[in-house]
Amino acid sequence: MIYVCRKEHFNAAHKLWNPKWTDEKNVEVFGPCANVNWHGHNFELIVMVKGLPDPDTGFVVDLKKLSTIIRKLVIEKVDHKNLNVDVDFMEGKLASCENLVMEFWKILEPAVKEITNEGGLHKLTLYETPRNFVEYYGD
Repeated sequence: MIYVCRKEHFNAAHKLWNPKWTDEKNVEVFGPCANVNWHGHNFELIVMVKGLPDPDTGFVVDLKKLSTIIRKLVIEKVDHKNLNVDVDFMEGKLASCENLVMEFWKILEPAVKEITNEGGLHKLTLYETPRNFVEYYGD
């Protein structure tokens, strides 16, 4: 099995805030991430596709096509946006990296199937900071 990765970058703001809680509880749980005036990150998204190389191209997935769908379907919707208020697929959801990466999966998984005969989406890794990241396998 071959694993092929593409990394994309975006900048976005968000606030971690549960509207069911008091201001005090939000600050207690989320700390500075509950800042009423938002805060931002330089995110890195790594999309991993697994499969066997196509006998005609030698590719598991055409990386140009993969980059295009990631940018068109995800990056253009979140780059330089406020995840809490500007992104339709995050409406009604807490703007955590965990929730964000699951929404990315829902968008990318069917699109990846359309551009590869021999592979499929295997894993998404979303870096919020160089030291904080989440991985999601679609389970």
